[in-house]
Order: sequence, then C-alpha cells, then structure tokens
Amino acid sequence: MYRTPTLDRRRFLITSSLTSALGSLPAWARQGEALRHNPFTLGVASGDAQADNVLIWTRLTAALDYLGTDAVPDLPPMEVHWELAHDAQFRQPVRRGSSVARPESGHALHVQIDGLDADRWYFYRFRCGEALSSTGRCRTAPAAGAAVKKLRLAFASCQRWEHGFYSAWADAARQSPDMVLFLGDYIYEYAKPAKPDGLARPQPLRTAQTLQDYRDRYALHKSDTHLQAAHAACNWSVIWDDHEVENDYVSEYGRGNSAQFLARRMAAWQAFYENMPLRAKSLQPGFQGLSLYRTLNWGQLARIHLLDGRQYRDLQACRPPWQASTGTVNPEQCSALHEPARSFLGWDQEQWLYRQLQTDSRQHAAAARWSLLAQTTLFSARHLPSGRQSTDTWDGYPAARQRLVQQISQSAPHNSVLLGGDIHQNYVCALPAQAERAPDKTNPILASEFCATSISSHSGTTQARVDAIVDHNPQVLYARCDERGYSLVEITPRGMTTELRAVSNPLQADSNVYTLARFAVEDGRPGPLKI
Repeated sequence: MYRTPTLDRRRFLITSSLTSALGSLPAWARQGEALRHNPFTLGVASGDAQADNVLIWTRLTAALDYLGTDAVPDLPPMEVHWELAHDAQFRQPVRRGSSVARPESGHALHVQIDGLDADRWYFYRFRCGEALSSTGRCRTAPAAGAAVKKLRLAFASCQRWEHGFYSAWADAARQSPDMVLFLGDYIYEYAKPAKPDGLARPQPLRTAQTLQDYRDRYALHKSDTHLQAAHAACNWSVIWDDHEVENDYVSEYGRGNSAQFLARRMAAWQAFYENMPLRAKSLQPGFQGLSLYRTLNWGQLARIHLLDGRQYRDLQACRPPWQASTGTVNPEQCSALHEPARSFLGWDQEQWLYRQLQTDSRQHAAAARWSLLAQTTLFSARHLPSGRQSTDTWDGYPAARQRLVQQISQSAPHNSVLLGGDIHQNYVCALPAQAERAPDKTNPILASEFCATSISSHSGTTQARVDAIVDHNPQVLYARCDERGYSLVEITPRGMTTELRAVSNPLQADSNVYTLARFAVEDGRPGPLKI
C-alpha cells in the first residue's frame, strides 16, 4: 500500500527525478538550478462547474527543498502549454493553448476554457518544456433548466498537516463525485509544533506571516499525493475560514498591531487565490479582497450557495479588537451578543443571499428542487450545558442566524439543506423556524443541516461532552467528535442521502475509510432521517 513519504524522502524523490526535463525551454525561461526539477509538484485542479466552460489550475514551483528556509529560488516567467480532451489519453483533443506563469502571481495559472458542451466530462493536463503534469478530470454543469437525475458531491474542511494523513482524500477520489465543496481551513498558519507526540508527520515551517510563508504553506499541503488525487478527480468549489489567515480573525480584526495584521491578511489572501482554482472574476479591483460568495447551478436539480463567513462579519461579541476570540462567553455578561445589528455574513452578502433564496422559491420559474447553503461552520443553535455561548460560530450571532432562518421561511424553497465544517465534529441537525428554541408543533422544522468533521484536524473535546450537548439540544439529532473524514452526498429529485465517511486511523497514511452513519432527507419533508 502507498504511504505518504516523509518530507526528507519527498525532497529526494522530487530532486532526483526529471533533472533535465526543462532543457527544451527557450533561453529566457532557462535560469537557475531550480529549473532542473519537475515544476508540477503541486498537482492540478479545476474550479466551479459551469455549463459552457471549465477553469483549470496549476502552479509551478521549484523543488520543495526550500520549504522552511529563506533560500527560495527565483523562477523567471515560464511558458506553459495546456490541453483539454474528451479522453484521458488525449487522442480526442478539444482545446489547446498556452499561458505564461509569472513570478508576481506565484507562477500560478488560472485558465478558463470557453465554448464547451454542457453536462460532460473532460480531461486536462499541462506541459512546461519536457515536463508533463498529472492528468486531471473536470466537467461542465448541466444546462439551465435541464432535467437532471443525480448530483454526487463531497464536502469537507480542516486539514491540518501534522494532525493526520489525508487518507480521507484518497477515499473521496475513489468515490468519483461530480464536485468537492471545500468549506475552509485548507491550511493552518501555525509554526511547527514544539512536541511531535501524537502527531502524524512533522512540518518544518514557521508561523505564516509573509506572502512567501503562505506560499510555502500551500506548497507543503499540496505536496500530499492523496490531496492531489482528490483535486484531479473532479471540480472543486472552495471558500475560506480563518486559518487561511489567522485563527479567529474576522474582517480587518486580527491579533496585535492593526497595520501589521492587514499586511499579513493581504499576503494570505493573495496566496489563497494563487493556490485555489478560482476564476479571475473573484478578484476585487486592486486586489483588495476576493469575492467568494456565489451560486452554482445544477440544472433543475440543485442550486448551491457558497458563503463567506470571514471577510465581512462583525467582530465577535465582547472581544477587544486587538485580542483573540475568547471562544465562549457568559450571555448575561455580554450584552453585545444579541445586538440585532451584528452580522455574520455582512449586510451586502445577507441581501445577496436573500435574493438567491427568493429565486429558490417554489413559485419562481428558475427554482431548483434542492437549495443548499454551503458555509463554514455549524449553523444550528448549540446551547452548552455550562450556560456559556460560543462567540465564533453562528451561536455568537443569534440575531443574524434568525434573519437567515426567516429568509428561508419566507422564500419557501422545495428543500433547504445547510452544509458546514470547522468544528472538527460530525453534527446532523433539524433546523426549526425559531432557531433558539427546540422544534415542536409550534416551532416546525424548516431545513436540514449536515456539519462534517475535519479531514485531519484534532477535535479537542470528548464524546461525553458532545453527548451532553445532544441531550441539551433536541434539534441536534446526531453528533460525534472522535472521527476524521468527510461527507459524501447524493442528490436526486426524490431525496438526498448523506454518508458520513470516517477514517479508521488518521495516523496511518493508507488507513481504510468506512461509513460511520447515513442519513436521508426526503423531497418535501424537512429534517434528516437516519437510515
């Protein structure tokens, strides 16, 4: 069985292969020792599925020897050729072209290929000199209004490198979904742990502060072959949470000096764009941020609304702007917690989402059978037995949560389902009309929620504490804290099935992955049912 090599072994494998692969490059692109290495060490990826185009991505790098050092090789602009075909052998070509990977963009390429047929699979690859990338598979979405029988998707979050191997991604690739929704914490900004006890694998990096630090962090994560396999298997649609920048940051508020944090945030945002399969239209003018909230359409079957829960929200309640979030507060000692003006999404995004939900209304001509809200964390109320209240999840923004619930109620789509991550635990919930109250005859269920555990990040709690939360919250139907993995979803016009996939041993690179539990949501009947 394959085992992910250690960093030292990976360096050897990379630097000892393809040492003259770039020899045919023109003179302007043949500079420095680093160009003797395979530049495609980070794999390939494709972005949001649309009906008439695909977005393919790669990023050229030098060998990974430099990670964790200040000796980053300088690469010049490099010409990269790309191919799109109907078959994996590229005997039925569809499009060919070339682009220049430039150092000011981290040598990342975001290539949009237009004029394609709807609802079909394609294969793609890149070439730089004599070096050839791995082959990726991507697809276009069904045409607007098309009758669609099925959508298979995986959703996941939180993949801290040293906490576990990415065997969950190997399993996701084998499942061959139509798309992956990644809901945040693709990287973690922390320095290498002082103690390696209980960790799966070391990482040599300092705390990410600069653009190069964040580029190195993505290079480390993307060097994992299981993650590369999942990216190559299908389209990915991504949003971010906090660790792409700094733990518990929101908007312009981080820890410490404000000017230093804003510079750090801008570096982190640039590295995120360089390393994710995002379209150029996600860039705001002057690179003042990224527009990540958007809607994906899948014929008449589903509309998926991807939300940004970090860039626009108000500061956590009762948190000084220069300090980190406290995690939980006593509601009786924090009057700001219930202020109606506080927003989790920001007012512009709230209004945008309300318009999207109105389109999802069953009375609307463009309404799809399923309306999915993909966001970063647990949405349902989670009242802690201690009486304290979380400040960084939706529990810290109860008025904003109730506004969104009311929007779902007013728009009345055929079926509403929320997807989340972040908390490193599996939660399955029934969302009532009054989110703070338990569901009953006077507080009917409006929607279903599935919050997936982490790919690899530790939970930090115990099952006994989670069981106490379940006992204290009737809207929480199922919760587990001691598994790593992801969720696999199949949607048809008649129902939606969610399979919680769990890793047997996160400290084993080739661990098997099994089904922890399965839930169904029937068309027209809100609320999950265990099957």
